[in-house]
Amino acid sequence: MSSYPEDKITKGMELVEICDRILAKAKESGGNIVYSSAKLGRRTKLPPRKEDSQEVKQLKDKLSKLSKRGHRDVVEAVFAFARTIEAKDHITGNHVERAVRYATEIAKKLKLSERDIEHIREAAVLHDLGKIGVSDKNLNKKSKLTKKEFEEIKKHPQIGVDIIRPIHLMHDLIPLILYHHERWDGKGYPAGLKGEEIPIGARIIAIADVYEALISNRPYRKAYSKKEAIAIIKKEKGTHFDPAICDMFLKIIEVEKEK
Repeated sequence: MSSYPEDKITKGMELVEICDRILAKAKESGGNIVYSSAKLGRRTKLPPRKEDSQEVKQLKDKLSKLSKRGHRDVVEAVFAFARTIEAKDHITGNHVERAVRYATEIAKKLKLSERDIEHIREAAVLHDLGKIGVSDKNLNKKSKLTKKEFEEIKKHPQIGVDIIRPIHLMHDLIPLILYHHERWDGKGYPAGLKGEEIPIGARIIAIADVYEALISNRPYRKAYSKKEAIAIIKKEKGTHFDPAICDMFLKIIEVEKEK
């Protein structure tokens, strides 16, 4: 909690800002506790809030303004903004379109409900939205990423869901976007979920995402052939990927090869 005039603020939003910083400190202490600036000491001692990148700030500001027009306009705007990723990661644009196609096809073959299929399609469109908060230098680096650089890349699912979180109509997409880098064996990120703890939509997007990344040129390597990519996918069955979803994806690829 924060209060006026005790916290010596001059604007209403400063109440929210200082309260947010106090909340961060309470979480660091394990949560389930009431904190105030008085308990923490002088305001200058509060932990600094990590600022969003300029691009993330701009996107959040646009969505905030659009929200006054109605949720559907905001949803449509988010999908339009997702295209801005192409300006940061020139490969991602086409990659996303193909990943969406595979993810949607897997969902249909698994006979999921129309509602779930649509959520998976939408989440697949937005799964890399958070890359607007990742530096161009790291996205386009031609050599191996350092541990610190990879940690920044790993933040993109969280950045993506932070952007869409205020939009009620998109809440069902949040788990699919946040967990699309989790692994079946529990060695993924950001939460280390394992097996069926991972939402099925996220498991579907994961395999479509990885396959499309493998057959795409990257700044640090040339694209694998489809044959090589399929071999890698098969090898990762039961470790990286849900075995049942992996089998269904491989059937789709086989049918595609026959056409």
